[in-house]
Amino acid sequence: MGHKKPARNQAKKEPQAVPAVNKSTKKAEGNSIFSWLIVLALLGAWVSVGVVWFDLVDYSNVVGTLGGVYDADGDGDFDVEDAKVLLGLKEKTASVETKETPYKQADTSANQKTEDGPAGETEAGHGGGDQGPESVPVSSVNKEKVPGASDFHSFDLYENIDSTGELVAEASPEKTLELSATERYQGEESALVQSEEFNSTPEDSPESKAPPQTEPEHTAESVSPPKTASKTSEPEAASEAITESPPGQESTPDVTAETEAKKKKPKLFNKFDKTIKAEINAAEKLRKKGKVEEAMRAFEALVQKYPQSPRSQYGKAQTEDDMAEKLRSNEMLLKAVNTYREAAELPDAPADLIKAALKRRADRQQFLGRTRGSLATLEKLVQIFPEDVVLKNDLGVAHLLVGDNSGAKRVYEEVLAVAPNDGFAKVHYGFILKSENKIAESIPYLREGLQSGAPGTDDGRFYFHLGDALQRMGDANEAYDWYETGYQHGHFASLWQRSLYNVQGLQAQPWWTAKETGYTDLVRMLERNWMTIRDEALAVLDARRGLFLPEDENLRETGDWGQFTLWQQGKKVSSSCQSVPKTCAFLERYPEATSCKRGQIKFSVMQPGTHVWPHTGPTNCRLRMHLGLVIPRTGCRIRCTNQTKEWEEGKVLIFDDSFEHEVWQEADTYRLIFIVDVWHPGLSQSQRNSLSPI
Repeated sequence: MGHKKPARNQAKKEPQAVPAVNKSTKKAEGNSIFSWLIVLALLGAWVSVGVVWFDLVDYSNVVGTLGGVYDADGDGDFDVEDAKVLLGLKEKTASVETKETPYKQADTSANQKTEDGPAGETEAGHGGGDQGPESVPVSSVNKEKVPGASDFHSFDLYENIDSTGELVAEASPEKTLELSATERYQGEESALVQSEEFNSTPEDSPESKAPPQTEPEHTAESVSPPKTASKTSEPEAASEAITESPPGQESTPDVTAETEAKKKKPKLFNKFDKTIKAEINAAEKLRKKGKVEEAMRAFEALVQKYPQSPRSQYGKAQTEDDMAEKLRSNEMLLKAVNTYREAAELPDAPADLIKAALKRRADRQQFLGRTRGSLATLEKLVQIFPEDVVLKNDLGVAHLLVGDNSGAKRVYEEVLAVAPNDGFAKVHYGFILKSENKIAESIPYLREGLQSGAPGTDDGRFYFHLGDALQRMGDANEAYDWYETGYQHGHFASLWQRSLYNVQGLQAQPWWTAKETGYTDLVRMLERNWMTIRDEALAVLDARRGLFLPEDENLRETGDWGQFTLWQQGKKVSSSCQSVPKTCAFLERYPEATSCKRGQIKFSVMQPGTHVWPHTGPTNCRLRMHLGLVIPRTGCRIRCTNQTKEWEEGKVLIFDDSFEHEVWQEADTYRLIFIVDVWHPGLSQSQRNSLSPI
């Protein structure tokens, strides 16, 4: 009995030991599985890092191969937009607007309103400014048959190539605020930036050469050409907020079907190009990474292998464009200009590719100073896409650039007939009316165009001209409201100082003393020799009054005002100096005056009953000296900002004419003064050498 009890106890204990062993085994197995999961997770993470870091997968090629099966939006590849369609987040669309982005322009953009010293920036260095303004809403691409190569025979022949290898910018010098609308639009590529895109001169471009312009006293008619609507087609710029809305404008922009359409991708691949999309994407990837030489070789090989491929030809043109920027080469840029045309001429070229190629071609032609060639390209584009309002707006600017105001006016009338609320067309149409001296008619177009807030309208020139028109119609209060808005938007240095070609950081004050300028020797010379200078001027005025040319820039409300110029844009007028040799000899020793490329040296005679409208000069880079020669006792005065002064015979007045000034001649005889423009003393010698003429 005593022996059996332990056996039962033993039997009872044995089952208790088994579960303990099983639990331990399962726990060990669980730990092992968890460890392996950790290892696999870490391994996956490191593989992902390696793929991204070492760029082991060409995602553009992988995604592109899905296009044949999952191309839901019809653009030839599989992308985020296709995924949205497949998931039911958006509807399938049929046509899109071209969104080809040109490389950054000088800007006016953006709107850079100052000139930052002597060094010119390259094209890539300019932030659009305004970079740049966006295009106005447009209708969808015309769905009619797009012309093929045979329809492009009216294009100009191949452009001549400059073998010097220097990229030529716009030819004509910056014009002053005294120039007419026609003159102002000729040859000005950059609105408020001193240097052209590649800081070059266009002596080799016959189209870009223009005769030197004379500058009567200063007016309200100048600035660079408005940015064309096509340069504003990037959706990013459309979202730029305006600091302060113009008077009467609400800051909330309208969202329309057209603005939504602008966000869609262009269709650049035809059926054949989709079959070689992987090869094209590989070359395009090189271009976008900045490997221009490799991209050039890749696209050249594609064009040689597939000569009828529009997308390959277009990629080659873009690469040549990029190479031109890198090398600063006219030769390469002109090749790009021609290759863009070749891409558009190929059979079966998609409508969006034709539009993108020819728009870029027109832009590059304009940059090179080939304004008439650019006009021809835009005319062809409008023929192909007659419903595209943006292209018509660009065409209007192109007409202005070649001095064809009537052609521009006709284009904008056509735009406003179909799009009466197009702000871009309104401000330009108002500008043209003002240049025709239709002051009252111009005001509603300029006002409504600015109030629209449309891309391309927030430009200093339009604030300038609207304010000037309102002043002339007697509405000074609204005029200064618009000037203040222009100042708040960064277009003017201040409410009073409204010049548009400026160097940042210069001391700004309306009136100066000789000591403040540092040009005391020049002032002393003028005042010491004033009678000799007066006698020579009187001899010219009395004997050959025809040498005094009338002011013809619409600065006068009433009266008669004539000028006789000795130096213009830093260049001596030898024929004039033959009539006043002593005066010219006096000045030869003062380069601060004779080398001033942004000013003049001239005699000014004003007859009784003359009133000169309030106006500002074009630049803050100069100061203006007035030496009194024949001054009536009373009735002659000049206002600069809110301070009015009178001339004295033999004495020099000095003021900064970039500030608003106004003149009255209410005496009973003529007033004769000698005007000497000098460089602003704050400019360094290198800046004076590099600044473009005005």
